[in-house]
Amino acid sequence: MKWRCAVCGYVHEGSKPPAECPQCSSDAGEFIEYSEKKKLAFDGKKFDVLLINGSSHHAHNTNILATLAENALKKRKISYRRFDLNKLQIYHCWCCYSMRDNACTYPCRNQYDDAPALHEMLLQAKAVIITSPINWNNMSARLKDFMDRLTCIENMPLIGKKAPCTGKIAGILINGHEDGAMKTAMDVFVYLQQMGFILAPFGFAYRTHGAGNDTVSDNNFLSKDSKIKSDVDGVVNNVVEMIKLDVEKKIKPKIKEVSE
Repeated sequence: MKWRCAVCGYVHEGSKPPAECPQCSSDAGEFIEYSEKKKLAFDGKKFDVLLINGSSHHAHNTNILATLAENALKKRKISYRRFDLNKLQIYHCWCCYSMRDNACTYPCRNQYDDAPALHEMLLQAKAVIITSPINWNNMSARLKDFMDRLTCIENMPLIGKKAPCTGKIAGILINGHEDGAMKTAMDVFVYLQQMGFILAPFGFAYRTHGAGNDTVSDNNFLSKDSKIKSDVDGVVNNVVEMIKLDVEKKIKPKIKEVSE
């Protein structure tokens, strides 16, 4: 049997994954059964919330926040789909927009990875909840690639089309070892705001452990922390209540689109 590290791509042969990846030091939880990857496809079935785990480690600290959000959505009987970006193939944005405005179109011209399916799901969902670690006072590189790939949607008003995400709701969950949580949350929100998303009231939740602690202890800290559990539940509650108000349907016809 073969196992692939979803963080660095290392392939291990054996009956079970190694306790630690010899290439990047990720633990066994980051290994997935190796198989030829098929491009992600959207089946067209409607759901309410798109939940994105933007970490390079799908089974580590950010997973705690994403799983708390999942449980909160289940408790409220809200339909959702969760995706861990490190299990997907998301290429860098081609930056077609830099050549001319109408070179950046939707559907995205890059149809060779999993981003187009996520685009379709984002457009049909009523809300998005994004989780990210703090990397150098910013979102993760994987999440940055995903957010950059939303340019084809953000660009639509610039080429004379309606902004399809106007009035959709957003929630943002951040964790990290040191400072930078609010900046990271705001960096994520800038993308969403330019697409017409509305941040749910009290729509940010974050928790950091502190530079005085070894990073090896962060996971245990977050998994036992009652504050982040309460805060994530609060963000999910606020996203859900905004969905129930049907804000998207009510305000979309009244909003004037302003594209940078």
